[in-house]
Amino acid sequence: MEKVYRLDGLDCANCAAKIERSVQQIKGVEQAQVDFMSTKLTIVAPEKDIERISDEAKEIVNKLEPDVEVNNIQTEKEEESSKGKIIQIAVAVAALGFLAIFTPAMPWSLVAYLILYLWIGYDVLKTAITNIFHGELFDENFLMAVATIGAIAIGEYPEAVAVMLFYQVGEFFQDYAVAKSRKSISSLLAIRPDSANLIQDGAVKKVAPEVIKVGDRILIKPGEKVPLDGIVIEGNSMLDTSALTGESVPRSIYPDEQILSGFINQSGQLTVEVTTTFGESTVSKILDLVENASSKKAPAENFITSFARYYTPIVVGLAALLAIVPPLVTGDPFYDWVYRALTFLVISCPCALVISVPLSFFGGIGGASKAGVLIKGSSYIETLANVETLVFDKTGTLTKGVFEVQSVETTINKKDFLRYVASAEQSSSHPIAQSIVNYVSQPLSPVSQLEEIAGFGISVEIEGHRFLVGNEKLLEKYDISFRIDDEIGTIVYVAMDGKSIGHLVIADELKDNVAEVLTEVKNLGVKRTVMLTGDNRGIADAIGKKIGIDQVYSELLPEDKVTHLEDELKRETKTAFVGDGMNDAPVLARADIGIAMGGLGSDAAIEAADVVIMDDQPGKIPVAIRIARKTMSIVKQNIVFAIGVKVLVLILGALGFATMYAAVFADVGVTVIAVLNAMRCLRIK
Repeated sequence: MEKVYRLDGLDCANCAAKIERSVQQIKGVEQAQVDFMSTKLTIVAPEKDIERISDEAKEIVNKLEPDVEVNNIQTEKEEESSKGKIIQIAVAVAALGFLAIFTPAMPWSLVAYLILYLWIGYDVLKTAITNIFHGELFDENFLMAVATIGAIAIGEYPEAVAVMLFYQVGEFFQDYAVAKSRKSISSLLAIRPDSANLIQDGAVKKVAPEVIKVGDRILIKPGEKVPLDGIVIEGNSMLDTSALTGESVPRSIYPDEQILSGFINQSGQLTVEVTTTFGESTVSKILDLVENASSKKAPAENFITSFARYYTPIVVGLAALLAIVPPLVTGDPFYDWVYRALTFLVISCPCALVISVPLSFFGGIGGASKAGVLIKGSSYIETLANVETLVFDKTGTLTKGVFEVQSVETTINKKDFLRYVASAEQSSSHPIAQSIVNYVSQPLSPVSQLEEIAGFGISVEIEGHRFLVGNEKLLEKYDISFRIDDEIGTIVYVAMDGKSIGHLVIADELKDNVAEVLTEVKNLGVKRTVMLTGDNRGIADAIGKKIGIDQVYSELLPEDKVTHLEDELKRETKTAFVGDGMNDAPVLARADIGIAMGGLGSDAAIEAADVVIMDDQPGKIPVAIRIARKTMSIVKQNIVFAIGVKVLVLILGALGFATMYAAVFADVGVTVIAVLNAMRCLRIK
């Protein structure tokens, strides 16, 4: 059984990791995960134990982070806390400036500095003391407490207050960045519909979307969100699809067309027949993907969490040695070496890493979502950034998946020719036959003596004439001479009374700019492109050549696709598979990273994929790769910058060339710069 709680007030990635580790150790817990960005605590445990475990988890949270509340619903305390922090910092800056100018030689300056120190640092000291009693010794609160109390002990009152003040400034910027990222992601959740207009017994009643069933009819007025997936029965309108697809240009909608939940109806009134329940609707799936996206951590995130866990106690030990050993060996005064050790402690805070790295990944997920690409976790960003082989399904992925008449050639009147062929095909349910019938708008003629010739086509009588409609083998079977056409697509040949009278070309149309997309992904560093399709070899090879695919495999069954993908994986390069259909689910799941066409793709494909493209356009593939690579670049920049500056200032501090103020820059300054750099991920395009 699974239980999910909201941890209101959680603004520290390191604290989230501590809570997660502690809850995982509760007896009976099968899985426990704290998602820092969505502030969710997820616990999986047997149903009989879940209540006990949940109570113990709440106690752990209260012990480790007394200011964090465990709730089911998000509160509005974050905004109030932020305003209070600004006031506190502003007053402290003014007070510190006053004390530094007017009280340096006054006997009561110690008392004044202590009052200001306790006022600005009370929450840090309280958390440090609480954590010590709970066995959580080595965290940033402990480091700040020891360093500043030590500074007071050696008479450096202004520096002690300044360090605590600047630490609070850094915390404020961290909180601001986290809140901004959360707001960016949560803005996507605005697509959640509040209600639906149910048409029942001739009246319209406003109800919750959850109560509407498949087959019910709903009314969508101008300006309203589409609450459920369905088919338009009446009306036409323009739709704002940007929340799902990232496209700013409105899309028109007409009767008999599919409409997806999450769109916004802009103009006309629509009557829609519901095709899915709310829980299975597009908007629900998107909400679930977005809310859980940051729970799947990338290796870089896991590294930083482990790094901070072991790095801090090592640094504390080194600081203790730095304060004690050199003066004992050299006979130097303890004051200088204690000061260096305290500086060393301030520098060592891992805040820049533990906040900026997950924030960068979360920003990348948010930026991709705005572009209509849903990435299910930061681990997939890292994989997507390293993709070198792209494997495509054809139908519905590179093509529109809709058979249409592309060209007609005939020796008789074209209108009569089309009427004869459509009349002959009207009783068939085959997609190609239906595409011909749909292409012809005139009334059809009755048929007689219909004979299906398996593997060849049909023979039928229409208006006293005998027609043969089928492939080239059909006309060869009856020794009818004809001209073979080499166009891309399925060729339907037609003979009347033993003589060829023409043919039609039926083809699945390529999606827009597919060739340009493949060129773009090659420019991004993708080394190999492959197409796997069940279509016949001639059509597949022709399409592959036209759009620039490196390798084409055709006439494949679903299991054959998996086999060929396995062969690609043996090349030991990161391989992505792009597909949309039910038969693509096994391949999507097997690839290093699966990319599903989500707008009209099958539920199984979307579920199996790691990345979902909401508007079904291949043009979003290079967008997703570009976002992933830029995000990873920012993550690496932050890691190198933070560790590099800290190591440099740590060495300078140990040698006595760095003051406490330099230490503050190495902690707070580096954190702020890294956080601002991480926030760039929200603006990647």
